[in-house]
Amino acid sequence: MRRTQFAAVLLLALPVVCWAGNYVVPTTTLTAQTANNTSAANSFWTQPNGNLGAGNVSKANVHSLLYPGATTKVYAHLLLWFGQSNHMNVGYSSTDPVQATRQVNDMISRGIDGVIIDWYGPDSLVDQATKLVMAEAEKHPGFTFAIMIDQGAIKWDSCTGCTPQEALISDLQYIEQQYFPSPAYMKWQGAPVVTNFDIDSAYSVDWTAANAALSTHPAFLFQNNSGFTHVLSDGSYSWVMPSTTDYGMSYLTSFYNTGMPLSSKETLGAAYTGFNDTLAAWGSGRIMKQRCGQTWLQTFSKANGLYNSGKQLPYLQLVTWNDYEEGSEIESGIDSCFSLSGSVSGQTLQWNISGDESTVDHYRVYISTDGQNLMTLTDTAPGLRSINLCSFSIPAGNYKLFVQAVGKPSLANRMPGPVSYTPGCSSPSGGGSGTLSFTATPAVLSIPAGKSGTITISAKPQSGSYDSSISLSCASLPSNLGCAFSPESITPGSGTAASALTITAVSATGKNLPQSGGGLVYASWFLSFGVAGFAFLGNLQHRRRLQVALFVCALIGGSMLTISCGGGASAAPSTGGPKTYTIAVHGNSGSSQVSADVVVTVQ
Repeated sequence: MRRTQFAAVLLLALPVVCWAGNYVVPTTTLTAQTANNTSAANSFWTQPNGNLGAGNVSKANVHSLLYPGATTKVYAHLLLWFGQSNHMNVGYSSTDPVQATRQVNDMISRGIDGVIIDWYGPDSLVDQATKLVMAEAEKHPGFTFAIMIDQGAIKWDSCTGCTPQEALISDLQYIEQQYFPSPAYMKWQGAPVVTNFDIDSAYSVDWTAANAALSTHPAFLFQNNSGFTHVLSDGSYSWVMPSTTDYGMSYLTSFYNTGMPLSSKETLGAAYTGFNDTLAAWGSGRIMKQRCGQTWLQTFSKANGLYNSGKQLPYLQLVTWNDYEEGSEIESGIDSCFSLSGSVSGQTLQWNISGDESTVDHYRVYISTDGQNLMTLTDTAPGLRSINLCSFSIPAGNYKLFVQAVGKPSLANRMPGPVSYTPGCSSPSGGGSGTLSFTATPAVLSIPAGKSGTITISAKPQSGSYDSSISLSCASLPSNLGCAFSPESITPGSGTAASALTITAVSATGKNLPQSGGGLVYASWFLSFGVAGFAFLGNLQHRRRLQVALFVCALIGGSMLTISCGGGASAAPSTGGPKTYTIAVHGNSGSSQVSADVVVTVQ
């Protein structure tokens, strides 16, 4: 899911809150939102080389870190040597079929398209584990795997007494027989993809002769800039370079610029969180700091600065999924060094943060009656750190509220303890006898810079009539957007009243347009659910009726907003490419106010 589509998805994925006689309908639990949700072992603890202990990490799709319109396939580099005595104990064995299942499922849940397996030769423990991953990948159409022949396969796990050349041929023939036939094997232009790690730096081998010994000729990807011109090369991959002083940025720039004009070659880029081999038996003190997730984000930004929807990066490799010994793993999550604390002041929930908010994908607010079973109340974008609780039709009672900082992909989620809340909102009043639906159609608008788009704002009483004039305004517009209503006020009476809202995006050279609106900033996306639900459902006696009613209620809730005592909301824009804003359209009538959100993307 691209960042520019995120706000629109929130509008389409609103939770069902309309339960007759019971406002909180749990959608998750406190345990689910705080416990280990990764394939890392529960027993794995934070290490001094930067590896984060197993915990609750963001399952936001990794593709959302790429440029808008990216078709890039993202692969995780997988190590399958754990459980052996010559490697660090991370709490699991790579030859455990259950672990293979957990790892593939975890990768898929993060939006990863497949794995590239660091392979150490036939009949090794790594080979056994590779077959488990292959079998698991075959259960998930679209998830693929490829083999990277490590130079260790030539050294340790090939045919007895073989020369390096004979060992390479033997390895390739084994891979051809055991792995190429799998429907899950990664292919480029119909050819199975094979990479290698440091074979040429350790041995002198003839790749042409090795390829000639195969019946199925693979697409060979080699390493670094020189890999593009290697004999038999179909492309090259980049890697993490811990010896660099700029976190590998100049290396990545050079690699991408080398591969970009080579239309007949495949470019496999790299994203990584850092590197630290101080805990490895073979370590030499190479350290690239993680910088609280910024190294991870910067590697994506580097690719985004060079590629776009018209000039695609074909592949990206995450270096690595689980190299715990060299401190580059993302399996257990990435520490963003971010924290937050919530509090209630009057009828406003607010939260303070510590750390860099660029690591946050969004905030999620939960409500609970028992502190254990939670219902999503709303999501807000980074930059918005409070909500007006009167925007929700929460019945009288005692509640617990939780605020969760959902990290960018694979970064740790953070959710502190609950804060108590007792509703104290005054009943809405207006110039009529019925509650009011207040909608924006369409609720999502995309316009080019310098152009305008039109949205219809409608108000309709749910019962009786509403005879007061409703004054319309836009709340907290960014400087590059202008809004105008025609007419500027509407009176529904017993029918529907509408106004045309024109939103104009100022071009880079244009002048700022007049803006209307103002008011308190808050998130008002889920205003209608409570009142609409109580009015619609009535008493439900049977499970099937309840399910149908909840579904219909969710549809109604997505387009209705009832009168409340709230203010306005304006989401911070996304960075890079098109900009997306969430604008609150207010309708003011005496002491009452209604709101509807509009998501605007400026191309």
